[in-house]
Amino acid sequence: MDTVTSATPVSPEAPDILIIGSGFAGLGMAIRLLRSGCTSFLVLERADDVGGTWRDNHYPGIACDVPSHLYSFSFRPKADWSRVFSPGGEIHAYLRDCAREEGLLPYIRFGTPMLDAHWDEAAACWHVRTPQGVHTCRYLIACPGHLADAHQPDIPGLESFSGEVFHSARWRHDVALEGKRIGVVGSGASAIQIVPEMAKVAGELTVFQRSAPYMIPRPDRAYSLAERRLFVRDPQAVTRARAEIFWGGEHNFIQRRNVPRFVAEAKALALGHLHAQVPPGPLRDALTPRYEIGCKRVLISDTYYPALQQPHVRLVPSALERLDGDEAISADGQRHRLDVLVCATGFEATRPPFAQLIHGRSGISLDAHWSGGMLAHDSIAVHGWPNLFIINGPNTGLGHNSVVYIIEAQIDYILGALDHARQAGVGVLEAQAQAQDDYMAALDQRAQGSVWLAGGCRSWYVDERSQRLTLVWPGYAWAFRDANSRFRPETYRQTPMAAAATTRPVQNIPQETA
Repeated sequence: MDTVTSATPVSPEAPDILIIGSGFAGLGMAIRLLRSGCTSFLVLERADDVGGTWRDNHYPGIACDVPSHLYSFSFRPKADWSRVFSPGGEIHAYLRDCAREEGLLPYIRFGTPMLDAHWDEAAACWHVRTPQGVHTCRYLIACPGHLADAHQPDIPGLESFSGEVFHSARWRHDVALEGKRIGVVGSGASAIQIVPEMAKVAGELTVFQRSAPYMIPRPDRAYSLAERRLFVRDPQAVTRARAEIFWGGEHNFIQRRNVPRFVAEAKALALGHLHAQVPPGPLRDALTPRYEIGCKRVLISDTYYPALQQPHVRLVPSALERLDGDEAISADGQRHRLDVLVCATGFEATRPPFAQLIHGRSGISLDAHWSGGMLAHDSIAVHGWPNLFIINGPNTGLGHNSVVYIIEAQIDYILGALDHARQAGVGVLEAQAQAQDDYMAALDQRAQGSVWLAGGCRSWYVDERSQRLTLVWPGYAWAFRDANSRFRPETYRQTPMAAAATTRPVQNIPQETA
């Protein structure tokens, strides 16, 4: 795949703002800054292209599970989506077009990962170390993405496996799969897209399922030429399509609150789909979830269940326990000979790796500070980490609607904070400890009784260390925007610009990687 090529770069010695990452969050933030007239920023991107999740994930069958007219920027709609649920490559192309056509390329530094970041209290700035040198900035905006870092399972005997092993987010297109004995570990959102594609090429396919997911029909189809022409001619048609998708998703949220009527309605849809596609017997029993619907992510597919019923495909209703030569041994003791093992094992979400790299006023990392689970004021700022904003941080995930909607609310919040600081002559903004405590207490209270905590499952939405719901916003998407799209200066400690030192040459910055 061709990559986006940077134009002539801008070169501020000490930009006011550094943005980490160029997925939906980083690009959206940069677009809004540039449109507002701000040019004192840089985007640091560890890869050689924009796109985040949609750059890194290019496995066979990848597609979004949110309809594309909502899974896109409201301030940059795309009229000619090919399908209701667009494939991953089309979403990646959309993000590349955003970067190129909005004039962002001169502001992006590709191949520039953040190695660590330290707050300099005396200079009132951030020092961000990269392989190319150290950047200083007044504001640091971290845009890591919920699905940014692949979770590599610790499989005993992996070093002895004689075949090929790779993660779904690091797909090996150079590995020949035709006629091979392929194993897929996992039954989540990536696995259910991969399995039907592997069934087309594998000689034998074995799927290791730790727990059965709930699954509903996928109402996907190609948009007709007439529909696409209508979207191009009438922007309001796109607006209406977005609204219909959005409010349909909001209707589904009430089930997550464990309201019996809506739980029963959702469960009937999912189990009805299972019963329509899989006849009674051991396979249906193995595919029937043993927890409450919504406790884990509800998946959408019309092809997964049929794929599992093909004669050369086998579902193992048990976790993969270890590897031995060319054999995979499941927790139930069965042995399965494999040539290729695909780990569709998700991402580091509850303990994101970026948090190990960012050190606040006390010198400790965010990861250490979050030893009991992620927390932040207004889901975006952390007491003790001045002038840091996190998009896609604690309690910003959704199980029922588009995360791009949440990202846009957070962008509005940050723009409000920057505008307030400029107008009020503020040099340093830091979330007040009491405001953060009050916000988190309210969130924890709101999460009680929800299906995520009371649904009888283990999921990446809940931090195992504290049993707190740290990934998901426990409310309607509109409620997140209502609460968290407006900067509230009264909840921040504010240091006037005159009292905050200006940025200065970097000195005495620790050189070790966290």
